[in-house]
Amino acid sequence: MRTRRVLPWLLVLLAGSGCAALIYEIVWFQLLQLVIGSSAISLGLLLAAYMGGLCFGSAALPRLVPARHHPLRVYAVLEVGIAVFGLLALVGVPVVGRLYIAGAAEGMAGLVLRGVVACVCLLPPTLLMGGSLPAIARWTESSPEGVSWLGYLYSANILGAVLGCLLAGFYLLRVSDMVAATYVAAGVNVAMALLGLGLAARFAYSQPEAASKTARRAPGAALVYAVIGLSGLGALGAEVVWTRLLSLLLGATVYTFSIILAVFLVGLWAGSSAGSWLARRTAFPRTALAVCQVLLGVAITWTAYTLAHSLPYWPVDPWLSRDPWFNFELDLARCVWAIFPATLLWGASFPLALAAAAAPGEDPGRLSGEVYAINTAGSIVGALAFTLVFIPGLGTAVSEQLLILIPAAAALVAAAALRGEAGARGWRVAGAAVAMAMLVFSVSDVPWEVVAYGRRVAPIVRAEDLFDKANPTTVLFRGDGANSSVVIAERAGQRHFYVSGKAEASTAPLDMRLERMLGHLPALVHPQPRSVLIVGFGAGVTAGSFVPYPDVQHITICELEPLIPPNSTQYFGKQNNWVANDKRTRIVYDDARHYVFTTKDKFDVITTDPIHPWVKGTYTLYSKQYYELVKRHLNPGGVVAQWLPIYDSDLETVKTELATFFQVFPNGTVWSNNVKGEGFDLVLLGAADETSVNVDGLQQRLDRPEYAAVQQSLAEVGFHSAVDVLATYAGRASDLRPLLVDAPINEDLNMRLQYLAGLGLNAMADQTIYRTILQYRRFPDGLLTGSGPRMDALRVMLKAR
Repeated sequence: MRTRRVLPWLLVLLAGSGCAALIYEIVWFQLLQLVIGSSAISLGLLLAAYMGGLCFGSAALPRLVPARHHPLRVYAVLEVGIAVFGLLALVGVPVVGRLYIAGAAEGMAGLVLRGVVACVCLLPPTLLMGGSLPAIARWTESSPEGVSWLGYLYSANILGAVLGCLLAGFYLLRVSDMVAATYVAAGVNVAMALLGLGLAARFAYSQPEAASKTARRAPGAALVYAVIGLSGLGALGAEVVWTRLLSLLLGATVYTFSIILAVFLVGLWAGSSAGSWLARRTAFPRTALAVCQVLLGVAITWTAYTLAHSLPYWPVDPWLSRDPWFNFELDLARCVWAIFPATLLWGASFPLALAAAAAPGEDPGRLSGEVYAINTAGSIVGALAFTLVFIPGLGTAVSEQLLILIPAAAALVAAAALRGEAGARGWRVAGAAVAMAMLVFSVSDVPWEVVAYGRRVAPIVRAEDLFDKANPTTVLFRGDGANSSVVIAERAGQRHFYVSGKAEASTAPLDMRLERMLGHLPALVHPQPRSVLIVGFGAGVTAGSFVPYPDVQHITICELEPLIPPNSTQYFGKQNNWVANDKRTRIVYDDARHYVFTTKDKFDVITTDPIHPWVKGTYTLYSKQYYELVKRHLNPGGVVAQWLPIYDSDLETVKTELATFFQVFPNGTVWSNNVKGEGFDLVLLGAADETSVNVDGLQQRLDRPEYAAVQQSLAEVGFHSAVDVLATYAGRASDLRPLLVDAPINEDLNMRLQYLAGLGLNAMADQTIYRTILQYRRFPDGLLTGSGPRMDALRVMLKAR
């Protein structure tokens, strides 16, 4: 074994690399989603490019860089290269975006172009990242002690990734932006490079004699490689499935995703550390690897049971404390309880595979590079297969069953590899693997209430059981799509539409009123809308509000989840005027930001009904740059409407939302769904040009025979005249300026909103927010015009409200 004094420093180097890599991963994925979109396919392409680079880099470096070069100097060059590419991304991705939009297309050509963008941006730096472990690994040997150190190096790299995940998710991107986070990551790279060069100057290195000879392979090493590939496939597949299910229970905030990822990585770190210790002490590493796979199947079964039968019934009330950090502690405890055992075993599999595949005198760089590459290749397959095929095609329960079968298959392959180590053990392991596979029959779906109520499942179910047993809920539809999980249910004569743990629409009077306001307000403010774009299908009620308008010729709906429109049409067709079947309607399945970014079309009305701003990634539909894109796609005289919830929020979050919208639409206005203290939503209106609404002219328009269906649609939600509609006015930008003077602006690069909104989720401040906004309301002279009784009635109604 070479100088042992340098080995602890190697752990520091690999930890630094892992920390920077996780910060880059978070930043690059956010940057590139602004270009190629955030649909499941786009995220799959980004993940494939990122992990593909790690895979090829780890496999290629030992072949391309001769073993005679000092490992620490090679490492330093790699780290400097990563830092350079990280900084280039800040200026290069916007340039790539401009080139991408020039050639953006739909269909297969568009997917190919997205893949090319992902590869061009991510492959160069990730190839270098993938080479870090095999470069450092050459300081060790392929002896049992050396292989154990290889495992510790891998473990240190994961520990650094944990630190990077927490640093980026809870601090850097919360208090600053992606630029600052990139500078920190690049600084870590440069610091590690300097440390590596300093160590290289102090500790001499000579190429081991065996490294110059033809590489040798241990008998059965190919089977060990197959096991670690299956391990990677199962690990990333499980991360996809469990993140989907846990985010339902915990709330899909950016903090939740950071907690889940951190727990997953901590488990891998602890497991790989334990596996490294064991690899040095056991004479039968293949037996240990095989047993690890059998235990892994049991641990996955534990997680499936916990997610379906344990966590949903924990009496966790999200309003127990308004302190978000208290709730983060509960989320952390639930994640550890559910997924930690399995992650330990996946972590242990890597160093055990190194020990099981190692041959005396083998180049440790090549050994670690190949094992890491195959494990990563399996991870790519697992992530893509479960995201794009298994979950949308088979559902989460069957996907969990597949997760159990994967380690069963890995255990059988490992049993075959035992022929050269202990044949009798192989038969026993094979029998245990077959018995373990029978655990698939114990897996069941998570309760539908988890998909419907999400983080509120415990208090809501308890309240329904205690106070409303006479009105049981009937589930009409439940399904898992590539992007979302959906439940449509009926209770007490009302139908409700839920997406991934959030209530998005219903036939309740206040919800119907809001959903139609989002369509009718901009359609009535615009004098003659012909083309409209609706962002988000939901129950289809907002889109259906445009159906009765006689002048509307084109209705474009952009929806991320293909599961939603056909099922919403089946169960809400009457309420949404069967808009999906209207000959004027075109449904585009894409994320809205990407569609607006790439389309050449312009519209008279654009109304955006996005998911709540606290959901990770949704901030891009509330950003300054998104509103600028929307404004550029308005025809002259065009109007934009934006849904803005004030429940599950606090005043600081709402101030940021308002200030950001008004910066792009300085003539913007606020309209409220509040009726007698109920109704927790606002509608923002902005226009391409200065506009005003004549009350008398609007009423005359509604009284025309061709507007009879519009009148009926309005009357069904309590609007019987133009005055009723306009009396929902709650303020405008010029009046609210004093309230918003210090409000931060939500931009694409600072992601301000999702961090603010995630902290304000338990504020329960909707009525306080509404009253605060009303304090600044003045009668909008110049905006609402007219004469006579209608204006008098409007003044009276606004004063009363």
